[in-house]
Amino acid sequence: MRKINSGISSLLLLILTSIAFVVIAETSLLDKETLSYVEKEYGSVARKRVETWDSLMRIDRATPEKEKLERVNDFFNQIRFISDIIHWKKKDYWATPIEFIATNGGDCEDFTIAKYFTLRELGVADKKLRLTYVKAIRLNQAHMVLSYFETPSSEPLLLDNLDKEIRFASKRRDLVPVYSFNGNGLWLAKEREQGRLIGKSSRIGLWTDVIKRMQGLNTKGAK
Repeated sequence: MRKINSGISSLLLLILTSIAFVVIAETSLLDKETLSYVEKEYGSVARKRVETWDSLMRIDRATPEKEKLERVNDFFNQIRFISDIIHWKKKDYWATPIEFIATNGGDCEDFTIAKYFTLRELGVADKKLRLTYVKAIRLNQAHMVLSYFETPSSEPLLLDNLDKEIRFASKRRDLVPVYSFNGNGLWLAKEREQGRLIGKSSRIGLWTDVIKRMQGLNTKGAK
């Protein structure tokens, strides 16, 4: 979990939504080769967890979005929280959804990334989703949640691993928004608004690393 004062200056590169969506589709775990790779690397129990995730992503896309939010939020919030330094031996590491699920652990960025990609795979539009950095007041540290905007003018709903209930942003006075991003843009965040667009999201380097590892997993699974 990175410090707030590292801020936007630590952002490097994020690819566009269309590319990200293709990547998650390519690693949607529908092929036996990918599942075999997961089992080889992480074990049979990890494979079962990934298969459960695959089943979640196969739900009817006509399912109401609020139900999709609930199901995805509940699924990932069962996974244990563990810091990057303990789990990955790194100060800041953004796991792919498969790494997160297979190892049954991760920090706030990992919860948020997995929820984001799963909802995108379920057909939720990128413009409705934001990966949002906040300051968690009670913990006095940086934190990440997933924000969902039903419409551009709607107050966002927050999917969080600290408070496992999906709540409107106005009900989360323990969080102070800092900035948010998705596949297309980067915003200075506001509590109940879209925020001020400050540029392309092509400035977030850790995200690029996630995508590369997702592509690498797909390549390994295809061997």
